Amino acid sequence: MSDKIKITSSHWVLVIALLASAYTCYLLVEPYINSIVMAFIISLLMFPIHDWIEQRIPTHRNIAALVSCVVLTFIIVVPLLFVFAAIVQQGSTFSQNVYQWVTHGGIQTIFEHPWVVKGLSIVNTYLPFDSVTPQEIAQRIAKFATSFGSNLVGFSAQILGDATSFLMAFFLMLFVLFFLLRDREKIITAIRHILPLSRSQEDKLLDEIEQVSKSAVMGSFLTAIAQGIAGGIGMWLAGFPGLFWGTMMGFASFIPVVGTALIWIPAAAYLFLTGDTTWAIFLTVWSVAVVGSIDNLLRPLLMQGSAGMNTLMIFFSLLGGLHLFGLMGLIYGPLIFAITMVLFNLYEEEFQDFLDRQDQN
Repeated sequence: MSDKIKITSSHWVLVIALLASAYTCYLLVEPYINSIVMAFIISLLMFPIHDWIEQRIPTHRNIAALVSCVVLTFIIVVPLLFVFAAIVQQGSTFSQNVYQWVTHGGIQTIFEHPWVVKGLSIVNTYLPFDSVTPQEIAQRIAKFATSFGSNLVGFSAQILGDATSFLMAFFLMLFVLFFLLRDREKIITAIRHILPLSRSQEDKLLDEIEQVSKSAVMGSFLTAIAQGIAGGIGMWLAGFPGLFWGTMMGFASFIPVVGTALIWIPAAAYLFLTGDTTWAIFLTVWSVAVVGSIDNLLRPLLMQGSAGMNTLMIFFSLLGGLHLFGLMGLIYGPLIFAITMVLFNLYEEEFQDFLDRQDQN
């Protein structure tokens, strides 16, 4: 009996020491955790391409992993450089056009619209604000247009100034990705060996992590890209800089509830108030029917099938993930929810007899 107590105590000491060491290791890699997680996610997405490359050179695993990393670099970095340059150019041109439009009396045309006159009258009469005059609004819009251009240039300079940090994070991700692609089977075998679960439970847990990781990227980022492309086409047809506002709509799609409406509603209102009623109606219909349907259909479709997560759970996992982790929360949130659901399912299977007896009592 004493030997049994001694062994149990030593086991507890080992587990506590292991947990403390693991937490310390986490603190060491915590500044780089996003790069590590992204390398893990991208390795899941890149593995079919890597597997095809590895089949061509089966005896050179290092070279195959290196080629996969180079391919990924060209797929991501080169297009981003061209898109970024075009966004800055279109954004600067747009801000200059807005400033000229405001200073040449374009804003006065909007203020003379009957709906705007009535709206300002209601604001000044019933709402507890100071009197709002068209002149004050025009000055603020002109100031915004001027500052928008300078802020865009400053933002671009900041991005260029932070290029070192970005490149460090990117190459760190590539470094981790290289080993994840090269040693994928060894890593999975080591994880299976360490987990104190049965093989079927390990399969279920690892498969769910892989599935949710892919669906989080597909559901969030691909939906944002699709909405950005569709929104950019609509804005371009309506006369706005398509690439710039399409990119803005792509970023806005990450905002829960509001989404791309943050961009297209002011644009449609501007077209309506300036007399382009046909294009205002077109942009509204296009944004609701095309851009909105992408979010309502594509995102749930890509993110369904994860541990029984329904649309409501997906919504709160994205909302909570954004609140706690920022943009990376779009991956972390669904992943945490899905792993929790899998653990609940494993718990239900493991204690099924006990739970059935509890239901009968």
